[in-house]
Amino acid sequence: MSRQQSDLIGTDIDQTIDLPIKPARHPGRWVAIAFVILLTAMFVHTLFTNPRFEWSVVGHYFASDSILLGVRRTLQLTAIAMLTGAGLGVLLAVMRLSPNPVLSGASWLFVWFFRGSPLLVQLLLWYNLSALFPDITLGIPFIGPDFVHIDANVLISPYVAALLGLGLNEAAYSAEIIRAGIISIDHGQTEAAQSIGMSRGRLLRRVVLPQAMRVIIPPLGNDTINMLKMSALVSTIAVPELLFAAQTIYTRTFETIPLLLVAVIWYLIVVSILSVIQYYIERHFARGSSRNLPLTPLQSLRKILGFGPRGLTSGSDEKGSAS
Repeated sequence: MSRQQSDLIGTDIDQTIDLPIKPARHPGRWVAIAFVILLTAMFVHTLFTNPRFEWSVVGHYFASDSILLGVRRTLQLTAIAMLTGAGLGVLLAVMRLSPNPVLSGASWLFVWFFRGSPLLVQLLLWYNLSALFPDITLGIPFIGPDFVHIDANVLISPYVAALLGLGLNEAAYSAEIIRAGIISIDHGQTEAAQSIGMSRGRLLRRVVLPQAMRVIIPPLGNDTINMLKMSALVSTIAVPELLFAAQTIYTRTFETIPLLLVAVIWYLIVVSILSVIQYYIERHFARGSSRNLPLTPLQSLRKILGFGPRGLTSGSDEKGSAS
């Protein structure tokens, strides 16, 4: 390369360095932001200016006794159904992974039936079980005698039918979630535990499930939130949960929209609380897989306000604050 060419290249470099650096323009983003702000403003304006929302009626019934009773019943149904579903889900997942074809086939059949039929149909079947089995008996199969006779109408009340429908339906979905979590664990850890004489039950409790929880918790948490909302279906069999309580009031007062808004607001409040709980549970089980944990909402707020250490990282406040 000649000296003249080198001087030309150097001149080009100097001129390039002197050029101003301008950020890339994204007009589409500003259009999208403006559109979202416009829609939000229109929605808020409608909420406060449309008299048909009848916010005074919403405030009057929001904390009424019947609505609060419906909220408690909804929480009871959700909690019992999820505990039943998770417990049966673990059993069904272990059966599905069993080398025994009878156990594996029975688990597959259970999951196939309860995932394949609509939840509303299952609730109606349980509610009308007395039409199929008027008397429920316990005794020696086929030859008798029968030791216990129970009237199905007495045993299967609307509340029991709701628990059976919700709990067994959730068990089918939980079984697949838990099975996915179990098979996500490296098989070498199972072999290592078995090599030191650990039983299958202890292996599942001490090695597999604690690690599988990181995979299980997110979809199971989503199922819990979905169960809370699906519990509204039990209003069709006259179980006095939140939606049924709202329906009972507006069929008497004809204030349909305000009472439905009361139910919606309560569902949103409970779902928000469950989402926060799910976040902390996921964060707890992520400690062994992530060096830096995400900040909790309180830690993020402290960092923004400048109350926490300036160099606060995702996992630095674990020991100092559990919040």
